[in-house]
Amino acid sequence: MTFGRALLGALALAVAGCAAAVPAPAPAPVVERLRPTVLAELPHDTGAFTQGLELAPGGGTLYEGTGLAGRSQLRELDPATGEVRREVPLPGRLFGEGITVVDDRIWQLTWKDGVALEWNRADLTLLRQVPVDGEGWGLCRDGDRLVRSDGSDRLRFHDPDSFAETGSVAVTLDGEPVTEINELECVDGQVWANIWQTDRIVRIDPADGRVTAVVDAAGLLDDERRADADVLNGIAALGGGEYLVTGKLWPAAFRIRFSPAG
Repeated sequence: MTFGRALLGALALAVAGCAAAVPAPAPAPVVERLRPTVLAELPHDTGAFTQGLELAPGGGTLYEGTGLAGRSQLRELDPATGEVRREVPLPGRLFGEGITVVDDRIWQLTWKDGVALEWNRADLTLLRQVPVDGEGWGLCRDGDRLVRSDGSDRLRFHDPDSFAETGSVAVTLDGEPVTEINELECVDGQVWANIWQTDRIVRIDPADGRVTAVVDAAGLLDDERRADADVLNGIAALGGGEYLVTGKLWPAAFRIRFSPAG
């Protein structure tokens, strides 16, 4: 009997020891809450239904892709003044979407037309149209790959030469899917993204799809100017932690920094 009690006691201690050895769940990663601090304001064409915005390497040229069937364009802008230097229409009634610069070329998505357009940067001539499976929303270059959004909760990766899809990742915020991811900007291995129909910008880690920061960009336009404008859309990295943001049909673009939300 004594031996039995001792054995039971030993088993109880062993079970307790095993239970005590189970590590506590890791705390959820902290999502930064940010706001834009406006450094300057530039004019923006109120006729531009902005879908993509990107500063070319070297900083001398800003490119903008615009949308709407029969009115879509690829534009070259002066980054200091917002003035349109050159513009070319998309073929037919293609609905233009996000853009990104790849060396001496520019890739431009279309919304539901099932093609991506490859342009020559030097003279803005169209080189080719490449089939794309699914919708096109936002586009950016992340090193040796392109990142595309399609309105779903996924970022899709593409080869920068052939535009072949090479993989994807689901995007989440606090474990929940994030949908309607729109215009994209790749910066230092992270993806900044406008969320359609909102004043939110998020920063996404493309390695696992986790949102690591949320920007509340409400209030950039005052109520009077916002009345004739559409949604926030368009984000271009300027370097040194500064960005240029605008929206569809907005009368202004804003040079900003991201600051901790108070």
